Amino acid sequence: MNIQKNPKIQQNKEIQQNKEIQKNWHERHTESLTFGSRVADSVAKVMGSWRFIIIQTIFVILWMGINLVGYINHWDAYPFILLNLVFSTQAAYAAPIIMMSQNRQNDRDRVQAQADYQTNIDAKLEIEALTKKLNSLDVNKLDKIIKMLDEMKSNPLK
Repeated sequence: MNIQKNPKIQQNKEIQQNKEIQKNWHERHTESLTFGSRVADSVAKVMGSWRFIIIQTIFVILWMGINLVGYINHWDAYPFILLNLVFSTQAAYAAPIIMMSQNRQNDRDRVQAQADYQTNIDAKLEIEALTKKLNSLDVNKLDKIIKMLDEMKSNPLK
């Protein structure tokens, strides 16, 4: 029995292989991140946003307002020691997580710089090769022109 490969399946495989080849370093890096790395990047992204600052400011204002106004039900009286404890705990966890994300960003920047450097070297080598090729073509053309002029001198019109 002669089994032929489906051309559409073969074409899809080739397209998938081309996509893998065409992925840039950033896409490959993103795919290689661990769960912890993705969490650290997400936490750093959220905590470094205006939305987080605004929400946290509203939370602090509500916390202080409720504790100052509520005469009977204030759970954290002035000087708001519990609020300070919450923020200290938040900072104790947020700082190392943000630093992990920054270290990863430094690694990404280093890889990108290396990729840019390699691209520049490749482009330089290609330009040098093209320059040599153009120079050799010019030399060949000039040699042909000189040869034709010499022939014209040695064989004047009769």
